[in-house]
Amino acid sequence: MTTGSIQVRQDPAVQYLLRIGDTALIHGQRIAEWTGHAPVLEEDIALTNMALDLVGQARAVLTRAGQIEGSGFDEDQLAMLREERDYRNVTLVELPRGDFAVTTVRNAMMATFFKLLWQRLATSSDAELAAIAGKALKEARYHQQHAADWIARLGGGTEESRRRVEKAIADLWHYSAELFANDGVDEAAHASGLGPRWGDLQEAWQAEMADIFDEPGLAMPRPVDFLSTGKTGVHSEHMGFILSELQYLQRTYPGGAW
Repeated sequence: MTTGSIQVRQDPAVQYLLRIGDTALIHGQRIAEWTGHAPVLEEDIALTNMALDLVGQARAVLTRAGQIEGSGFDEDQLAMLREERDYRNVTLVELPRGDFAVTTVRNAMMATFFKLLWQRLATSSDAELAAIAGKALKEARYHQQHAADWIARLGGGTEESRRRVEKAIADLWHYSAELFANDGVDEAAHASGLGPRWGDLQEAWQAEMADIFDEPGLAMPRPVDFLSTGKTGVHSEHMGFILSELQYLQRTYPGGAW
C-alpha cells in the first residue's frame, strides 16, 4: 500500500476530473468547519449534510480519476496523499470559512456552478461520470436553494445582516473568474465529450446568480480582472493549513484503517 506522497499523471482527462473532485472535497472540508458551530441547530445539521454530500461527490469523482489515471490510486490516496501543488481545486473554496454570510454566499456561488456542471456532465461520454452527475445534480439543486433562501433572509433582514452579505459578495466575487477560465484541459474534455469547458457555463451562472441577488435587492458585482490559479496548482496561503487538517490522520498513521 502506498503511504508516501503520490504523483499523478498529467493526462488532461485525469486533470479535468481532479478539478471537479478536489473542488468538491475542499469545499466540503470548509463547510464541515461549521459542525457544532452554526448559528442554530437546524443549520448545524444542514451544513453538515451538505459537507457530506460534497465529500461523497469528491469520493466518486476521485475514484473515477484514479481508474482513468491507471496507477492504482484509490480515492483515499488521491484525497490524502498529494502535495499541495498537485491539488486542482479553485481558490474560492480554500479561502477561510468566514462568518455565516461568507459561507452562504460561497455556497450559492459554488452550488450554482456545480448544478450547471452536473447538468452537462449527465451527458458525458464517460458513462460512470454521467451516472455520478445524475445523483450529484439533485444534491446541488438543494444546496443552491438553501443558499439562495439564506441570501434572501440576510439581504432583506437587518442593516447588519445586509452589510455582512454585501461584504461577503464583494470579497468572494474577486475569485469568481477562475471558475470560467478555459485552458487546454477544458478543450480536451470538450473535444472528447468528457465534459464541458467550464467557461461555457459562465453565462448561465451569471444569470442564476443575478436572480438570487435580485430577490433581496442586492447588486450584481461587476466582472473582475483578477484571475486566481488554484486549478493549476498555485494556491493561496490558506491551502496548506486546510491540507494539514485534512491529511493529518493519514500522514500520522500511514495506511491506517478502522
